[in-house]
Amino acid sequence: METKQLLEIAVKAADLKRAEDIVALDVQGVSLLADYFMICQGNSGRQIEAIANEVIEKVEEAGGTVNRIEGLDAKNWVLVDFGDLVVHIFTEEAREFYQLEKLWIEAPMVDITEWVTE
Repeated sequence: METKQLLEIAVKAADLKRAEDIVALDVQGVSLLADYFMICQGNSGRQIEAIANEVIEKVEEAGGTVNRIEGLDAKNWVLVDFGDLVVHIFTEEAREFYQLEKLWIEAPMVDITEWVTE
């Protein structure tokens, strides 16, 4: 399965758990770390954990493999590494502090409007 398809699955899974402000960055031209970053936030540690678990479940069902999970215990910033797709799930405060969208400003945004509910 192509990485962009896994990105779509991850976005839809996060949206299903009411993740907020979901964005996807195409980092292929600016990073060797991955092809795509998905960034979103939750309102509580419990919601962040639910988002992470849903994303992991749906991506694995589609054939993706989790290489590493970090931050699940702290629930402030959870990183799920699927290889060419890296998912970041933040609290609002942590997202504002780390500002990954600004750090990767050269990476074009992926249009995910068809993948999320309004």
